[in-house]
Amino acid sequence: MSEWFLAIEGTQTGANLALFLAILAAVLHALFGTLQKGRHDPWISRGAIDICYALMAAPFALFVVPWPEPHMWLIFGIAWIIHTIYKVLQAAAYTFGSFTVVYPVVRGSSPFFAVIAAFFVFGETLNAIQIAGVTMLVLGIFGLALYNFIHIQIDRDTLVLATVFALCTGVTVAAYTTFDAYGIRATFNPFTFLAWFFLIDGFAIPAYAALRIWKMETRPAFKPLFARGIMGAFIAYFSFGSILMATRLDNVGEAAVLRETSVVFAAFFGWLILKEKVGPRRLILMVLIALGAVIMEIGG
Repeated sequence: MSEWFLAIEGTQTGANLALFLAILAAVLHALFGTLQKGRHDPWISRGAIDICYALMAAPFALFVVPWPEPHMWLIFGIAWIIHTIYKVLQAAAYTFGSFTVVYPVVRGSSPFFAVIAAFFVFGETLNAIQIAGVTMLVLGIFGLALYNFIHIQIDRDTLVLATVFALCTGVTVAAYTTFDAYGIRATFNPFTFLAWFFLIDGFAIPAYAALRIWKMETRPAFKPLFARGIMGAFIAYFSFGSILMATRLDNVGEAAVLRETSVVFAAFFGWLILKEKVGPRRLILMVLIALGAVIMEIGG
């Protein structure tokens, strides 16, 4: 598998696969966000997911993939710091605000910063058509967030604070997208980065989640929480793995922007799972988001 993956880097087959992986990451990331915002406290949900994917990754990291090169340990350390900050900010945003308000703000701000970061780190540039597509996508996402901000009635007293946390989260999304793309390109075998990342990344939030559970008068039932953790772990593997593989096969900025079509899928999951309403105006904005992604891809 690794040999085939390395062989298609820089080819049209690789570019086509990167497109598919970025869209897959969008769908799965929206589902992942829905899981974290759902039934349980966001901190506890994230803690259950993280400990599950760390334990599941351990045998692959230790016994299956090649051992990381010495220079990779510093990269893993920096990645862990960025992702931990991201998780704290995202959980805080979900704590104070509605999923369909917070999620578009996070995903709308991150592609703007990711495209800029990809230019400085990897020297990637977009042509005029691609810039028009990115602009349309970002405007659609922020339009959706603004509409939700104005019309959604729940969590009104904490909505501004949630929005601030969401904007900060978007910055960290761009940071980890760019840095992780650098990390997965810094090792010969990309699966080494994925396995060890999930192992190292999974032991920060669970400790805090366990402390929150310990202080609760009514603690969540173990089985539903464990089931959510297992489900979230599998989704995280394929979502995070897909976008990282896409950034190794093709441009980081393009993959990052395509992943942010996840707001369309997030609205669907918010309606289906969280019972949050989706009206005609929001549907129009979602079409604008999808059209922006299509224009950007055609421009490339």
